[in-house]
Amino acid sequence: MLGLTTVAKKVFGTANDRKVKAVRPLVAKINALEPEMQALDDAALRAKTQEFVDRHAAGESLDDLLPEAFAAMREASVRSLGMRPFDVQLVGGIFLHQGNISEMKTGEGKTLMATLPVYLNALTKRGVHVVTVNDYLARRDAEWMSKVYSFMGLTTGVVVSGLDEAAKHAAYACDVIYATNNELGFDYLRDNMKPRVEEMVQRDHYFAIVDEVDSILIDEARTPLIISGPTQDRSELYITLDKFIPDLSDEHYEIDEKARQATLTDAGNDYLEDRLKEAGLLEPDATMYDPESTTIVHHVTQALRAHKLFTRDKDYIVRNDEVVLIDEFTGRMMAGRRMSEGLHQAMEAKEGVKIQPENVTLASVTYQNYFRLYEKLGGMTGTALTEAEEFMQIYGLGVVEVPTNKPIARVDNDDQVYRTAREKYDGIVRAIRIAHEKGQPTLVGTTSIEKSELLSSLLKQEGIEHNVLNARFHEQEAAIIAQAGRLGAVTIATNMAGRGTDIKLGGNAEMMAEVEAAEKGITDPAEIAALEKAHEATVAAEKQKVLEAGGLFVLATERHESRRIDNQLRGRSGRQGDPGRTNFFLSLEDDLMRIFGSDRLDGMLQKLGMKEGEAIIHPWVNKALERAQTKVEARNFDIRKNLLKFDDVMNDQRKSIFTQRREIMEDDDLSDTVEEMREEVIENLVAEHVPARAYADQWRTEELAERVKEIFALDLPIADWAAEEGVDDDDLRVRIKDRVDAAYAEKIEKYGEPTMRQVEKQLLLQTIDKEWREHLLTLDHLRSVVGFRGYAQRDPLNEFKTEAFELFRNLLEGLRTQVTRQLYHVQILTEEERADVIAKMQALATGQKAQAMKAEADAQSGAGGAAPQPAPQPEAAPGAASGRDPERPETWGEVGRNEPCPCGSGKKYKHCHGQL
Repeated sequence: MLGLTTVAKKVFGTANDRKVKAVRPLVAKINALEPEMQALDDAALRAKTQEFVDRHAAGESLDDLLPEAFAAMREASVRSLGMRPFDVQLVGGIFLHQGNISEMKTGEGKTLMATLPVYLNALTKRGVHVVTVNDYLARRDAEWMSKVYSFMGLTTGVVVSGLDEAAKHAAYACDVIYATNNELGFDYLRDNMKPRVEEMVQRDHYFAIVDEVDSILIDEARTPLIISGPTQDRSELYITLDKFIPDLSDEHYEIDEKARQATLTDAGNDYLEDRLKEAGLLEPDATMYDPESTTIVHHVTQALRAHKLFTRDKDYIVRNDEVVLIDEFTGRMMAGRRMSEGLHQAMEAKEGVKIQPENVTLASVTYQNYFRLYEKLGGMTGTALTEAEEFMQIYGLGVVEVPTNKPIARVDNDDQVYRTAREKYDGIVRAIRIAHEKGQPTLVGTTSIEKSELLSSLLKQEGIEHNVLNARFHEQEAAIIAQAGRLGAVTIATNMAGRGTDIKLGGNAEMMAEVEAAEKGITDPAEIAALEKAHEATVAAEKQKVLEAGGLFVLATERHESRRIDNQLRGRSGRQGDPGRTNFFLSLEDDLMRIFGSDRLDGMLQKLGMKEGEAIIHPWVNKALERAQTKVEARNFDIRKNLLKFDDVMNDQRKSIFTQRREIMEDDDLSDTVEEMREEVIENLVAEHVPARAYADQWRTEELAERVKEIFALDLPIADWAAEEGVDDDDLRVRIKDRVDAAYAEKIEKYGEPTMRQVEKQLLLQTIDKEWREHLLTLDHLRSVVGFRGYAQRDPLNEFKTEAFELFRNLLEGLRTQVTRQLYHVQILTEEERADVIAKMQALATGQKAQAMKAEADAQSGAGGAAPQPAPQPEAAPGAASGRDPERPETWGEVGRNEPCPCGSGKKYKHCHGQL
């Protein structure tokens, strides 16, 4: 008997069916306009763009323009690319324009579909961002689709890593901008560190279409984007601590693979305490629980995690004397991405490569909060429905499943579960051999480089020819994947194979021509086109044989934590109605089964009395695995939600600071702002030292006079004023303000108003940046410890909100005081004074060089007698003359442990930046 829900679906259709049905009349309108667009010549079709722009500027909405704009763009695609978007691509494009995620199966033409809503929204002239997962896809899609945009009179830019500022300015000024998610986020942060508005490259956050939206907005959203600067070098500490870890035994630590955490046991603490004391890293009477030992304990824990939780060729690879992380979801290298809090340095010590200095955060943002800056957001992928709730909760994005152009003919077999990994690999090799012998192309999905190379060695033993695609060979990714559909081809790939390039049955003639042209050194486009023509016949003949063999066989060697990654791999087979089949081979020793799988499953297999080499194949097993994956996905969603809750607190502060910065950069006269700051500083000083309704003998007038002298460089007789009859706190405030204002007026008169306006602007920006960096560092530290408040029955998030708000209030107060103090102490050199200083510095440098040359000559001639005495050096002025920039630790050189810290904090170096 059918359930009520099933009956309702059969009668009324699913919610998704109803959404698709609702846009069918729009598609009919677009189709009706096709003859009209076909009748226009190229110039008249191009002229439609300006007509649409003018109509939109005159008040016509984009929704009103949609049928005509889509019809014009479809005709432009036919003429410039030789491709006519299907009706289902029009449907997907409409949903994208409405701010949804269009879920379309692999090979359904998402790249071409995106041109329709991109063109429509580019008519606003505000710039549309198309976001891709890597530089290769950004360049490829921009190059491919720019033909249709330029045909319609629009400009296309591409933003990838390594561009200079001029190239970025030009790219962001275009109508359509293809860019990677990383570059967009980093450019946003960098823009908000620039000193002038003209230097900012991003002009607007209007509309973005995110390709592989699940990868970018979900998988990568667990780690924020951080721009950082180096701190002091602690290489020796990491190397020393790393030597202790291999000596630890199992009783010294505990590993939690689910939470990716490693902790020392009491026995481990005792053992390491002794070792640390021997190495001189702990005082003889100190313990690892002392507050002073916190840093050492933290780095010991990170070294333990590096050894026990991070595996070479799975989580990272070593390349060019660097530890490069591997994206667990895509299998690609994440060049430039580093683990924070000393973990990356611990991995570098473990692998014996050069240890890069630790970094401090200069600016950071999560992908969630960056992409929520856009007025409108759309996304496309083959796999989003499993995360529909998260997309709606966090981004307000609906997910709509767009029907395929042709029915899916792929067969998805039930999983095969073996007892051991060895039996599983035997089964995999057997299945590959059977497919290979009948000419069926096979794509083998693995979860790590290590496993892809293990399987490769097994196939070599069997004499089966194959290609391997993993992070080591990422440059050949497109070429390898493009030919994975050839007759009898065997391709072993990590998760990289799930994204980007289509696998065409019989091979890809265009890619074959490119490879052959590169080998023969052919650059003439006509010759390359001729090569492609020659390969097309081969491909057509091979395709027929591959279809007869059953299409592409996707064989996965393991289930991933996320069902989406599995579905992406499955989706490589059966594109555009092609036949194909997929099969997952698993064992109880796989990570997912071992960590998250049900123990009952192992018991069940044992009771069944399975023989060696036998696999269990049953839909119930699939359901059990799906439940395990759902559990993991829910846990990961909680991690991302938690990250976002904390970042939302910072985000409000970030927006406030960035908005203030922008206003300061755009305003040429900040005298009112500076005056308000000055008044608030005076107000706070008087309120602090002369409390309201307090007796005169309770006033701390001497302290107030000291503070006024420190901030405003004025020696005022405040104690004498306070001793006068009838003087109250308001009188003191007015008198201080009058003298302070007069002193500033004198400064303006001395240096000139234009100069002082420029100084005010520069000082405000520099101080905001410095205070914001220090605030971020404080928040990082607060966030790393606030979780412990949970032990006191207090909500860590509420505690973080309260303290972060208080810290931000202190930041703004400190900002006012700092800016005011610097404005009253600043000395501006005239042109003559500046020239005099430069001349003196050059003379000093010349003298030092001559002295060094003489000393070298003496040494080479072996001159006897007493060693030459160094010439007396002039005393270094603080900051500038010493060559040490308080903001840049890399300029400090060697600093004595008991010297004042060059950062200007007033503390000794060993208690400040030199702290272990």
